[in-house]
Amino acid sequence: MPSLWVDADACPRIARDIIVRAAERTATPTTFVANHQVPLPPSKWVKGLAVSHGFDAADDEIVERLQPGDLVVTSDLPLAMAAIEHGASVMTSRGEALDKSNIRARVQMRDFMETLRASGEHTGGPKGYSDVDRREFANALDRWLAKNA
Repeated sequence: MPSLWVDADACPRIARDIIVRAAERTATPTTFVANHQVPLPPSKWVKGLAVSHGFDAADDEIVERLQPGDLVVTSDLPLAMAAIEHGASVMTSRGEALDKSNIRARVQMRDFMETLRASGEHTGGPKGYSDVDRREFANALDRWLAKNA
């Protein structure tokens, strides 16, 4: 049975709640990995893993532990690329699937935007997490679980 790995450092609380409910409903082993303790309800299927505070420590832990076929929930593009290279499925907390066909372009755009910001250009941040994002994520997660769990 595949497992869910959640990059919990930046996972919106609403998405976290959706993941917990889905893991309980489908009996899917799920681990929230962060560099701090993530508040989670007592569960047979859901656990938290706090890692050291080092740069990318949570990302490295996820990549080290995941198995091909697992799902990683993250918006961190370098983590997504590494997970894909290790055979995992990846989706953002907005329900967007990241895979071999789109990850390189997304990382290149991220790097380009980072270069713009470093040169003093104001590019703005990500939009807030909306009800549409919540619905898209819940639906995408349910589809993945129905197909893989």
